[in-house]
Amino acid sequence: MLTHSTRRWLAGLGVAGAFVAASASPAVAAPEAPIELGVYFSDTTLAAKSEGKIDSPLLFASEPVVVEGLTVTYDYRDLSGVVQVKPESSSFDCQSPEAGVLVCTDPFEIGLEEWAFGGLFEVAMTPTVKAADGDTGNLKVTVSAEGLAPASHTAKLRIGEGVDLAAPGEETKISSTPGGTFSAPLTLSNAGKTDAKGAVAVFDLDYAIRPEKQYSNCTYEDGHLRTCTFSELTAAGAARSVSLSYVLGKDTYAPGSEYGYYNWMTIAEFEDFNAYLQAGDISVGKPGNGPVLSLPEVPSKAGARGFQADTDPMNNWSGMSVKVDGKNGTDLVAVGGKLTGKAGDVVKASLGVRNDGPAALDFGRSGTPVTKIDIAVPEGTTAVEVPEFCAPLNGDEQDWDNAGKPGAKLYRCYPDIFIGVDEEQLVDIGLRIDKVIANAAGTVTINAKCECDGFTDDLNPANDVAKILVNATGGTGGGDGGDGDGGSLPITGQSTGLIAGLGALLLAAGVGGYLVAKRRRTRFVA
Repeated sequence: MLTHSTRRWLAGLGVAGAFVAASASPAVAAPEAPIELGVYFSDTTLAAKSEGKIDSPLLFASEPVVVEGLTVTYDYRDLSGVVQVKPESSSFDCQSPEAGVLVCTDPFEIGLEEWAFGGLFEVAMTPTVKAADGDTGNLKVTVSAEGLAPASHTAKLRIGEGVDLAAPGEETKISSTPGGTFSAPLTLSNAGKTDAKGAVAVFDLDYAIRPEKQYSNCTYEDGHLRTCTFSELTAAGAARSVSLSYVLGKDTYAPGSEYGYYNWMTIAEFEDFNAYLQAGDISVGKPGNGPVLSLPEVPSKAGARGFQADTDPMNNWSGMSVKVDGKNGTDLVAVGGKLTGKAGDVVKASLGVRNDGPAALDFGRSGTPVTKIDIAVPEGTTAVEVPEFCAPLNGDEQDWDNAGKPGAKLYRCYPDIFIGVDEEQLVDIGLRIDKVIANAAGTVTINAKCECDGFTDDLNPANDVAKILVNATGGTGGGDGGDGDGGSLPITGQSTGLIAGLGALLLAAGVGGYLVAKRRRTRFVA
């Protein structure tokens, strides 16, 4: 189960919106209750005399549904004459029935889920020539569809002074070993013509990269660095930089590579971003227990408090790549179980994988599950309860059209993109005992060979298969593990929440696209 803090810094691109839906929507409705629509739109600060920003609402429903006549209405009459809101795409029909109102409808059927997603009904929000620093107003976004009650969310729009925060762009190259310390620069440049009144660095660091020290103007969650806020004024053309000390966790996989990035925001833009995080119950952490981290001014070649907004967010990022030397591998162990029952009983099997270390596995950059969990159903039983992340398997082909469908003899299931040392990730499958057979056996196989990505360098392949025994007689081994109390996937590890989500959250919040390429990395070196 996800917790409220550590695990929620994560999620792939699609999951970022799910946090919003979980918080912004009501509790899951009873079966007889009507389906309810939901919508969220981020607070936005626009730079005066700029081209503005493009964003889209996050849409969801209280349960999966296919709707017709999906319509989004943008009511910005509160900012009439200050901001223009126009459709960014011609793929849907948009009309402006009156000044300050835009109504857009998609002519095709649209599927909505309990997790929120964006990308539909994108609009460009552009300040007019009358817009001035300090102007504020509301943008009310309403979603409706045929046969369903509408839902609304009101976002705050602000006009700020335009600045151009910048970072070096290229990565700092570093080598270290598990448990080793190293340092990397945190550098802010003002590439514009307006002084920047403070700035916030938002960090996207792999699980293995931990801060060596804490500071009171930075925030941390479970010892991982998330943000640092600086009050220093950075003059046009000036730059500031500080060296931050880090340590690689002793559970870092080696040899391999780890990555870390930071993205600069203005104070106002971070307020917008933090409001988005809070709407999804996502924490930026708590202030550190050390002194204030200063950002000293340094020589710069960069070109040239009300609100401020960045005029070019694409040059705001920089980071590091850490080459991890040494040898620190991982032993993944298949977890089987022993079950007992009489004919007609449905018994729960908690099956899966455990990490016996010494290294954690973090596939957050590639988004690849750490392994495959292949489950062969024991003789004399039928799988009657199967989670949707398990699909029938025929050879190396998975039948995703029938994912979660009971009755197959062989399934392939996927655990998380991260697994910590001593962590188990288990799949709960309900098996009906059709016929009592002594020592009826099935198997759990991990790290199965396939034409796909995943972990291939297990320290002890001998424990990659475990038995599932039903009505075992005395002296018959059941393989590793046991029935245990387990749990159901999707499972997230202790610190999975720090692994792949900040880039997703930045993108979902419309902050910038710099992490799209950065998150397409292959993490481990064979």
